[in-house]
Amino acid sequence: MPYNHKTNVVLIGMPGSGKSTVGVILAKLITKRYMDTDILIQNHTGKSLQEIVNDEGHMKLRQIEEKTLLSVDCENHIIATGGSAAYSHPAMEHLRANGVIVFLKADLDALRARIHNYETRGLAKRPDQSFQDLFAERDVLYKKYAEIIVDCSRLTQDQVAEEIAEQLHRYQHSATITPRDELSEKLTVA
Repeated sequence: MPYNHKTNVVLIGMPGSGKSTVGVILAKLITKRYMDTDILIQNHTGKSLQEIVNDEGHMKLRQIEEKTLLSVDCENHIIATGGSAAYSHPAMEHLRANGVIVFLKADLDALRARIHNYETRGLAKRPDQSFQDLFAERDVLYKKYAEIIVDCSRLTQDQVAEEIAEQLHRYQHSATITPRDELSEKLTVA
């Protein structure tokens, strides 16, 4: 489905990449509604993400997240997903059906500088897994699903939102022009 038929923008990336904050800024910038799937999980379960991990384990959080993502049915939204959303192929394909997947890529040093509560943040990770290992594991998944990648390591949140808006515009244009349209444009300009 070309972008012009997709009405949502889905933000994926590591914890600390700015999905939630950038999502709000982007929603204002390109006049869409905003949804944070971590908040949906907390509202549905009545627990924080860390409480779910503590009580039931990281795999239970991933199962709850997948179920929540598969239940998302909206249009014209910026959707900020949890950092582990990319572990679920069915959920990512569901979100991609009506959304452009944007990976907010931040390098390990930037993420470490932004995250001060790694052990209590409610991450869906193995108990023995380091942040560096989690980063390496997830980076591959984010790249697999991303249609647009924005390196946000050295940008402000406003700059990231502006870059996403620009890349969405370019993506929309490239997804809607067919060779026949290009020929018509050339003939009209000539």
